[in-house]
Amino acid sequence: MTTTQHPTAPTAAELTKVIGKRSFCTIATSSPKQRSHAAGVLYEAVGTDIYINTDRDSRKVRNVVENPHVGVVIPVRRAPVGPPSEIQFQGAAEVFAMDDPHIRGLLDQGKLKSITSHGELDRPNGCFIRIVPNRRIHTYGLGMSLIQLIRDPLNAAGVVELA
Repeated sequence: MTTTQHPTAPTAAELTKVIGKRSFCTIATSSPKQRSHAAGVLYEAVGTDIYINTDRDSRKVRNVVENPHVGVVIPVRRAPVGPPSEIQFQGAAEVFAMDDPHIRGLLDQGKLKSITSHGELDRPNGCFIRIVPNRRIHTYGLGMSLIQLIRDPLNAAGVVELA
């Protein structure tokens, strides 16, 4: 199957901005027995890296510890009607303790506020997952108008290469 990239696909900088403006994604993990698991989560982006706060005994964390390869889908709703656009990528996930120096540094810089402002830092079993996207990020419908997307949904796929 060949995917034609539409001529108005976003740049890496534009894509980074879109990822940063969103706060919900679906993360797909796989268990050691190759059983897939998908979960909707709130996230905060630092650049193109995605941070999730969750419980250490969650299925997401157990799967990431065993297999750090994950998939992520970020829906991008641009209007209350019509098909949504989206960002999709595979990446490497890593689990961080709540008091990890990397996490503490981000918190000290004022980052991760949207996923730590509801008492998450007080949870005794909490942790963070960081997802670093692979270099290639796939898009659907981004960089084109909604009219273009509705008229030509078969040619709405795009690919953005990160530096």
